[in-house]
Amino acid sequence: MTRYRLADPQPAFDRLQARLAARLTERGIDANAPALPDTPEPIPALEAAQRRIPYDYREAFADHPAVATWVRTIAEAATAPNADDHNPHWGSGGRRMIARGPSLLLWGNTGAGKTRQAYGAIRSLTAAGCAVRWHAVKAVDLFGQMRQRSGVDVEWLLRDIVRMPLLLLDDLGAAKSSEWNEEITFRLLAWRGENHLPTLITTNYAPVRTEVMDKHQPVLRDKVGDRILSRLSGMCTPVHFDGPDRRFLRA
Repeated sequence: MTRYRLADPQPAFDRLQARLAARLTERGIDANAPALPDTPEPIPALEAAQRRIPYDYREAFADHPAVATWVRTIAEAATAPNADDHNPHWGSGGRRMIARGPSLLLWGNTGAGKTRQAYGAIRSLTAAGCAVRWHAVKAVDLFGQMRQRSGVDVEWLLRDIVRMPLLLLDDLGAAKSSEWNEEITFRLLAWRGENHLPTLITTNYAPVRTEVMDKHQPVLRDKVGDRILSRLSGMCTPVHFDGPDRRFLRA
């Protein structure tokens, strides 16, 4: 009877490494080639936001100290899906979602960068990995959208905007004052303020008149009324923007 002597068994790691090298060679892959450069991966939420942001603001960044602080506050308060659910066994996986938080009133000169900072805040939140369901609208366009017209349920439309997790209301006070405009604005801000939904509001007007101001210079109180100004005072941190009109400088 012929006896065969087996060679010493190859360590498992070496066998696995040899098999892997053989497979890579079959596919034309050089295992000793230098690693690919460390390039950042795309952020789907940021890419989606980019398609909705006006072209002028697609490179905007929240670099104003007060706005950057607000972004950090909102990002840190973001919660995982189902984190507060009555059925915790469902799990809490998924991207963190914007929760409740403070609001900002960005006010100051025309062209001082208020809207740019607001869109920069939205971009910064999406880049931070937060799931951000947001809506941006100029106040004059909002009033136009709320006009009764055939085939459109404006109450449903207003309800959807009011309950948006993050809202940018741009250029408040630019529209001609009217009782109807005031009613729409009050309904919007009252619900959001009472439910602590983060809101970014921009305006060219100082909130109230000060002693050093020209008595003929309009202020936000003149444009929106005391009820709305009271709501803004309760829900927003005011951030003053000063400086020349950037659009003129760019031109």
